[in-house]
Amino acid sequence: MNPKSLKLSTYISEETLQKKVSEIGKILTEKFKGKKVTAICVLKGSFMFYSDLIRQIDTDITCEFFGVSSYNGGTSSSGEVKVTLDLSSAIEGQHVILVEDIVDTGLTMNYLKKSIESRNPASLTTVTLLEKPEALKVPCKLDHVGFKITNEFVVGYGLDYQGYYRNLPYIAQVQNFQ
Repeated sequence: MNPKSLKLSTYISEETLQKKVSEIGKILTEKFKGKKVTAICVLKGSFMFYSDLIRQIDTDITCEFFGVSSYNGGTSSSGEVKVTLDLSSAIEGQHVILVEDIVDTGLTMNYLKKSIESRNPASLTTVTLLEKPEALKVPCKLDHVGFKITNEFVVGYGLDYQGYYRNLPYIAQVQNFQ
């Protein structure tokens, strides 16, 4: 299917997204005030959520990026996680906030958690914008979830289909997808 021919409808508005990001930011500010924090953005889909979220956390934060892929251009996780970019600095002894765009099968998040925990952080807090509980293939404990959604294919606010639609300021449901 041509990615540019998708029929989209607003699923979560820009205003609703920003309100939730602010709420999570306040919670994380309280939790980490005065602590050494590293926020890790899971690329590529989390970049918009991550950039908005870290601006809402009122404490000193260093930023790291972890590139992984499990979609391979499709509409659902393949279950196989491929690292495309590793962290550039050590996180041992630091409080880590792992920021993900969407948790569906749970496989990628569990992989990320094990990878981060093996580096001996002081703590690990997981944050995801979206969770699809119906799509979980393995148990996956998450500390902060922006929205629980049905098992629909969504794009926007960093989430894409074949590289398109990441720039939408809201989450859109794809209407005409097989």
